[in-house]
Amino acid sequence: MLTGKQRRYLRAIANEQSPIFQVGKGGVNESLIKGLDDALEARELIKIRVLNNSLLEAKEVAKELAEKSNADLIQVIGNNLILFRRSKEKQQIELP
Repeated sequence: MLTGKQRRYLRAIANEQSPIFQVGKGGVNESLIKGLDDALEARELIKIRVLNNSLLEAKEVAKELAEKSNADLIQVIGNNLILFRRSKEKQQIELP
């Protein structure tokens, strides 16, 4: 579980990143979850965009992705969401 200070720190880092995944009308599927797991292991912090043609709301997608990937949901703003999961092998982000 992350503290408020840690979440604030992660939001500041993610502010500089661009989304690396997009969720469209296909919604959340197994290939998206697999790619998400790989990206979280490599980067620890990722930003995802929910496209306007998606049938799901960004908050619904965020909860589902966080649950299925065992990641912490950092923030949902508009159609963008930020997920964080500590890497098992190479930790890059040092939390305060």
